Amino acid sequence: MLTAEAIIDIAALQHNFKFLSGKCPSAKMAVVIKGNAYGHGAVEFAQALPQADAFAVSRLPEAIELRDAGIKQPILLLEGCFCLEELKLASALGLHTMIHNKQQLQELESASLDKPVQVWLKIDTGMHRLGFSPELLNVYYERVKASTNSLNEIGLASHFYNADELQSDATEQQIQCFDKATKNYSGPKSLSNSAGTLYWPSAHYDWLRPGIALYGIVPRVESTGIKEGLHPVMTLKSKLISVREHKKGEAIGYGHNWTASQDTCIGVVAMGYGDGYPRTAPNGTPVLINGRKAIIVGNVSMDMITVDLGPNALDAVGDEVVFWGKGLPVEEVALHIGTLAYELVIKLTKRVKKTYI
Repeated sequence: MLTAEAIIDIAALQHNFKFLSGKCPSAKMAVVIKGNAYGHGAVEFAQALPQADAFAVSRLPEAIELRDAGIKQPILLLEGCFCLEELKLASALGLHTMIHNKQQLQELESASLDKPVQVWLKIDTGMHRLGFSPELLNVYYERVKASTNSLNEIGLASHFYNADELQSDATEQQIQCFDKATKNYSGPKSLSNSAGTLYWPSAHYDWLRPGIALYGIVPRVESTGIKEGLHPVMTLKSKLISVREHKKGEAIGYGHNWTASQDTCIGVVAMGYGDGYPRTAPNGTPVLINGRKAIIVGNVSMDMITVDLGPNALDAVGDEVVFWGKGLPVEEVALHIGTLAYELVIKLTKRVKKTYI
């Protein structure tokens, strides 16, 4: 019996790509598939989106995996190259690379490359994580422009830190900062992540860089993708492997942190933190069984989760249990657990079978 399984809906992915592209049809789309496409499968997603203008990953090994799989589109290294050897490989593989610090700039200038690379300059407009200050843009731009290791067209990029907070003025301040810094420079510009793509039309520029929204998940914790026109791409499910009577006053599981307030039935599901489901999921976290919501009770174990099915349950061994996806938004589950939907989907282990439909 197949138990822990993640159903990956390619039609939903295609819908989300079209939906996001429609936010700014004139902009190109760099599909962010870092972290193995947020746990969904980077190679499979790249193959499913031949219409993507480019893909974006965090680190070189992720780009190498895509090239080895035959992906021909441009691939942007969002964190850039970490050393001279990586820069040489980026050149050989025809990658785009971000430059966000002095060391990367110096390595570009000193490297002996087979062919020039497409460079993007990252400006720090408020995230204060990666990037150089806007006042240094002219220095970086002119030095990259003068380097024979750079293609003539230089991209300009930054990153939002609060774009999911629609009432905050922080994002508008970042847009103004980016506008002011880049207004006198040619070359493609990119500022919008998923939140920027969904909520800030003035930040669309030439390239969109959506990540989490492609997977049917919105960055706003108070909303869900399905409410905003996106389709969930991943449905995580497993099966009941036991249904047993449980008496009022009896506790369950490690630590006995839940005690039944009435006679009930307990379902045991083949899923646990060994599959990537968080051990921190509290009592009351919802699951979906036979079209109705039930709740997790007791501590999540490595291989099993216990669920209160109710006193008159007719559920049986082999019945399907949905942990998130169609019928149960992953954003809702994340709220119960006290984490982000991003973390839930990316942490699934190899023990969960991925089935692409």
